[in-house]
Amino acid sequence: MYFYKNEFVHKQDIQISPDDRGYYFGDGIYEVFRVYNGQIYEGAAHMQRLERTASEVRLSLPHTSDEILTILNKLIGHNNLIEGTVYLQITRGEAPRAHPFPTQAVPIVLAYCSEVKRPLATIQNGINAVTQPDIRWLRCDLKTLNLLPNVLAKQAALDHGVQEVVLHREGTVTECSASNLMMVKDQVLYTHPANHLILHGITRAVVLRIAHALQIPVKEESFTTEQLLQADEAFITGTTVEITPILQIDGQSIGSGVPGPTTQKLQAEFERTFLNQNTPPIQGQP
Repeated sequence: MYFYKNEFVHKQDIQISPDDRGYYFGDGIYEVFRVYNGQIYEGAAHMQRLERTASEVRLSLPHTSDEILTILNKLIGHNNLIEGTVYLQITRGEAPRAHPFPTQAVPIVLAYCSEVKRPLATIQNGINAVTQPDIRWLRCDLKTLNLLPNVLAKQAALDHGVQEVVLHREGTVTECSASNLMMVKDQVLYTHPANHLILHGITRAVVLRIAHALQIPVKEESFTTEQLLQADEAFITGTTVEITPILQIDGQSIGSGVPGPTTQKLQAEFERTFLNQNTPPIQGQP
């Protein structure tokens, strides 16, 4: 069951117009929500980011955040989803192809569920990556439909026989093709500041909150690819990848080449925030 144009419908009944601005301009925004035990994880944080992106691209949301979360929870119920993801997309609407904002178009909401198991093998065993220049636009903090550079980067990773690409701007590490990136050096956690060059990841924010609560020193500051290669540990964060260690970058081992102790400590606490519903998550602010 999908949600499309204010109705719960079957996938085969959806007809997307070629005049949808999301189709020919990528003129839209989206969020991916993780579902654990039938519940949306960090739903309020996702909605806050959706509202911010909508405001920045001047797209009027057709529903309030509470209404959208209610729709998504009904969708989860219709699909009997226990573990997986919910994809939400809102485009500016249907109008003849022209660059200026259409005056009469009504934003179109599309949402659907996917059964996606936690990637436990890579979470536990880690992944490898390569570096590549960050060719994306300068508003990476906005979660829009314009993802072709990310698609090309992810494919480049697969072409190199690895799982992820570490993006950099003239040697300064930003993030990855579909995730944020953190490194540990001398027991200090580093990650690029949440400015216009990276997506303000929900899992990233949770990890920083956990790190502060565990009294792990955190520095939100930029670092170079050279510094990353000399890190003791490195890992990616994201809604679908959670906290996944990086073992090698450009064929060079990171630290000892196995998931490090800080990464594992953060992973354990991250799991506690959703697996043990009777234990409240750690409180703290990054």
